[in-house]
Amino acid sequence: MKATVNKDACIGCGACTAICPNVFELGDEGYATVKVPEVSEEDKNLATEAMEGCPTSAISVE
Repeated sequence: MKATVNKDACIGCGACTAICPNVFELGDEGYATVKVPEVSEEDKNLATEAMEGCPTSAISVE
């Protein structure tokens, strides 16, 4: 499972980092970035929750 962030849609609210800090972080520019190339089995549910909680739908989890 991989997570991606559409930087054009991200507003840097930090919801994803609060929900799933093992996968998402705010980068130097203040927008979300993905910390890991592959989402671990333990973080799948939280990564999906972060995607669903993103106010701008900037996160994809496949």
